[in-house]
Amino acid sequence: MSENTEPSSEVSMLSPEEAKVELERLAEEIAEHDRRYHQDDAPTISDAKYDALRRRNAAIEARFPNLIRADGPSAQIGAAPASGFSKVTHRVPMLSLDNAFSDEDVRDFVGRVRRFLKFDPLMGALAVTAEPKIDGLSLSLRFEDGKLVYAATRGDGTTGENVTENAKTIEDIPQGLAGDFPEIVEVRGEVYMAHKDFQALNMRMAANGGKVFANPRNAAAGSLRQLKSEITASRPLKFFAYAWGEVSALPEDTQSGMVAQLGKWGFQINPLMKRCETVEELLDVYHGIEENRAQLDYDIDGVVYKVDRLDLQERLGFVSRSPRWAIAHKFPAEQAWTVLNDIEIQVGRTGALTPVAKLEPITVGGVVVSNATLHNEDYILGIGQDGEPIRGGKDLRVGDTVKIQRAGDVIPQIIDVDLDKRPEEAVKFKPMDLCPACGSHAVREENEKTGRKDAVRRCTGGLICPAQATEKLKHFVSRNAFDIEGFGDKQVDAFYKDGLVMAPADIFTLEERDKRALTKLRNREGWGAVSARNLFEAIRARKEIDLHRFIFALGIRHVGEGNAKLLARGYGSWDAFYAAMTAASDKSSEAWADLNDIDGIGHIVAEALVAFFGEQHNRDQLDALLAEVSPKQAEKIEASGSPVAGKTVVFTGSLERMTRDEAKAMAERFGAKVSGSVSKKTDLVVAGPGAGSKLKKAQDLEVEVISEDGWFDLVGA
Repeated sequence: MSENTEPSSEVSMLSPEEAKVELERLAEEIAEHDRRYHQDDAPTISDAKYDALRRRNAAIEARFPNLIRADGPSAQIGAAPASGFSKVTHRVPMLSLDNAFSDEDVRDFVGRVRRFLKFDPLMGALAVTAEPKIDGLSLSLRFEDGKLVYAATRGDGTTGENVTENAKTIEDIPQGLAGDFPEIVEVRGEVYMAHKDFQALNMRMAANGGKVFANPRNAAAGSLRQLKSEITASRPLKFFAYAWGEVSALPEDTQSGMVAQLGKWGFQINPLMKRCETVEELLDVYHGIEENRAQLDYDIDGVVYKVDRLDLQERLGFVSRSPRWAIAHKFPAEQAWTVLNDIEIQVGRTGALTPVAKLEPITVGGVVVSNATLHNEDYILGIGQDGEPIRGGKDLRVGDTVKIQRAGDVIPQIIDVDLDKRPEEAVKFKPMDLCPACGSHAVREENEKTGRKDAVRRCTGGLICPAQATEKLKHFVSRNAFDIEGFGDKQVDAFYKDGLVMAPADIFTLEERDKRALTKLRNREGWGAVSARNLFEAIRARKEIDLHRFIFALGIRHVGEGNAKLLARGYGSWDAFYAAMTAASDKSSEAWADLNDIDGIGHIVAEALVAFFGEQHNRDQLDALLAEVSPKQAEKIEASGSPVAGKTVVFTGSLERMTRDEAKAMAERFGAKVSGSVSKKTDLVVAGPGAGSKLKKAQDLEVEVISEDGWFDLVGA
């Protein structure tokens, strides 16, 4: 774009039609200059010319307020109208933590760690650190040769957003490390906002007619994720460092030592962190922090415990998306009374009819709550999962005064009802036998093995049910699936309603169809040339996708993120996975046995997979989708020099030097796959005392068998 951006006519002379065309042109031109300035650091016009464009846009909007565009410069308060942040793949995943809610849960955690490690009390103290759990936004900072290279949010744990320029504006984050440091180090911690700064920010925002934040965490997250770093710079953000990702050489061998080292490198570390040697000491720290919580100038929602020795952390490894060596001890839930205004039934992507409580809005723990989960119809009627009464058997009715509970980020739930305040006209809830979205029968399926009815009622409409179709599409484009920026719930609903996107494959043909359409996407209400172009770019960027994301995006029942990753790793490629799922329909086949042998994939998941791939309409949708997108090969776990990398290992018999869980974690750390049974695809069997049928089968198949000592010699552990 050139410097010649002068308007062709005075604003007072413009007709409404001319004004509409020019507002569209200005929105696109200003957005392009914003992108070049903020993302490319390569502006192509002077500041004066840029300011003139914005002044003209404001003048036209003032004369024609009915023509103000949703994607126009004046509507982009607090964010540039650009495509968003680039993505960063974490070298070491940023995992979440399991939770403890009681003192007994903490004792169980320490007990599990001791059992896993075979850490006998006679061996001495098992040191564990305790530190406040900051309620903010997780951030990873990568330093190379002591210089800050990039900063990334946690995202889905594997991929985060690149917020480097914003992070550089935070005073607590040094752009260069002090003292001695490794060549590569990723420092991790929490971005937060102090209470006094939060209050001052909200007062300033309210005075300027801006957005008022609900709580400090939202303020911190919203401030860090601004597309204009100068806005982030104007917000009083702080940072506590407490962990690390990739490190080329660890300078310390304990959690407490490493955190102290973070302080030496120039980071703020939490002074309340303690190293404890007994469960009682851990609980003393927890209750002490809980009692003084109100005096802290920042929000916390619990205390985090971590095994102190790093060699023990490595042995403990991970389970699903969380480490075995750490846990978050959450503070008690906060409660409040309000009125149940309505019970709404929502239909999910699997056809599940989920009741949701619509509440009179009430503030609980600093957050305004207007909805609460009701789980299923039995929960409303006061019946628990095993038929036992809950809430003393009291049912829930519209008009009731109810007590709600909220703990951390957990969805609020109703835990009690005041029968003395129940209106006389309150009617007992009657379960629906028809789907509210399509009118199909809604049934509670019966478990063939137990004979018990499923707690969840499901619509039988399948593909004819618009609610299921739209929820499947929302899942498909969600953050941990295809993660298509600009394609949120509102877009899915609108595109489905207008027949533009009825199935996943339609997303990837949208741009080509738009070129031939009489009414372009950019001319739809709420859209413009810039937003349409950004959406098409975001869709094109997802034509290649990680295999585990692709599998997860399909929305197969019982296949969550964890199982999707297990399947991707187990089969390696889409073609191998698809062929295996098709062959596994024969329950006597090797493919069925292999599927069930994947450690972590049980019979229920295997049945769901076979059922999904057994449906012709699912295979038809997959064929159409795979004509547009390409799932990547699964990434192999790097274990350079490991003699078992890529091999399938079975452990059998009694293990004396390690627990079965530790054996599995160790094998996976060295790049091996662990199976639960022996087959001709097994590469190695590690047999301890008492090995029986698996050892015999390995011998019959001439699979290599070694002892537990032989395993340690082999992997060099």
